[in-house]
Amino acid sequence: MAMSVAGAGAQGGRRRRGGRKHRPMSDINMTPFIDVMLVLLIIFMVAAPLLTAGVPLDLPQTKAAALNIDKQPVTLSVKADGKIFLMETEIGRDEIVDKLSAVAQANQRAGQDERVFVRADKSVNYGLVADVMSVVTAAGYRKVALLTDPTPAK
Repeated sequence: MAMSVAGAGAQGGRRRRGGRKHRPMSDINMTPFIDVMLVLLIIFMVAAPLLTAGVPLDLPQTKAAALNIDKQPVTLSVKADGKIFLMETEIGRDEIVDKLSAVAQANQRAGQDERVFVRADKSVNYGLVADVMSVVTAAGYRKVALLTDPTPAK
């Protein structure tokens, strides 16, 4: 029985000088990056509906289509008990104009050209909603809209 001693560990008889066996890897491993991006996507998909929480209202239902809005609008909400909220902060009727101006300036928006949405519970007296809208329009805001629930009533 004969044994060859010369070729042990030399990978097919070739020898490299300098002792380096592996070349540096020039590829980027994309698998961890893709995994992180998919996890972030799932987190944002789950968290996005939770960010729209505001003043809970029972909005009237209509067959109108939803609006396409890129930025968060300024909203005035009127609850069933008559309390008025700007965004999510309760305010009085006489504070509406001052608070609207402050919100528009704080967000560096177009001021009087800013769109203001009025949300009201369907059990609120129509006169109160009209009063809130008249205060907003008297302050110079020209784009005032009423919000409803876009699902049709059965």
